Amino acid sequence: MPQINTLLFDCDNTLVLSEELAFEACADLINKICAERGIDKRFTGETLIVEFVGQNFRGMLKTLQKEYGIDIAPDDMEKYVRMEEDAVIAKLKASLRPCAGVDEQLEKLAASKKYFLSVVSSSAFRRVKASVEKVGQDKYFPDNVIFSAATSLNPPTSKPDPAIYLHALKTIGKKAEESVAIEDSKSGTLSGTRAGIKVIGYVGPYADDKKSEMEKVLKDAGAVVIMRDWSEFPAALQKIEAGVV
Repeated sequence: MPQINTLLFDCDNTLVLSEELAFEACADLINKICAERGIDKRFTGETLIVEFVGQNFRGMLKTLQKEYGIDIAPDDMEKYVRMEEDAVIAKLKASLRPCAGVDEQLEKLAASKKYFLSVVSSSAFRRVKASVEKVGQDKYFPDNVIFSAATSLNPPTSKPDPAIYLHALKTIGKKAEESVAIEDSKSGTLSGTRAGIKVIGYVGPYADDKKSEMEKVLKDAGAVVIMRDWSEFPAALQKIEAGVV
């Protein structure tokens, strides 16, 4: 049984409560893109979350292209991705908060010196960096342990593609079987699982009436244990370390 020595954290709604803020900023821009192309479809932050949670903006635009047959030229794609990044970062810098209870766990993990800690996100590097800095988690996650599917890979991808996890493992010199990932979305859970990493599913930020449904979604996507609150993290990790799951 390999010893677990590496913890890979998703960022959005796992470390920080960013999804709602980010999707509000996203909706404004996507509505503008749809209007410009004559698509009679308007999103709110809430409806976007339902359709696209766990995907980055590039992934959303690609899905929209497929579903609505819209054409986005490569130059426009890059321009939109940059605009969305700027809009989201402005919102995050104004009002971002950490997920409840995560800072206490990070502090304990850092003090134990037992684990290599890293962030593996679909979001752009600038956004992840702005997020961890805003809430003071950058002391655990310096730039060289932040991996972004939108920025660190060429070409860029988005979860559920496992490429970003495989890239992170290769860069930090760790193996999938000695790592555990923490994810809150179906696409993130699939990404970690497909990279051969055991995933702890976290449903804390979901509305209470959605938690049970999301537990099932994450389990079906491959999460080996689910937590509703960060206080449950030590027990969840213990289960994996003991080989129970």
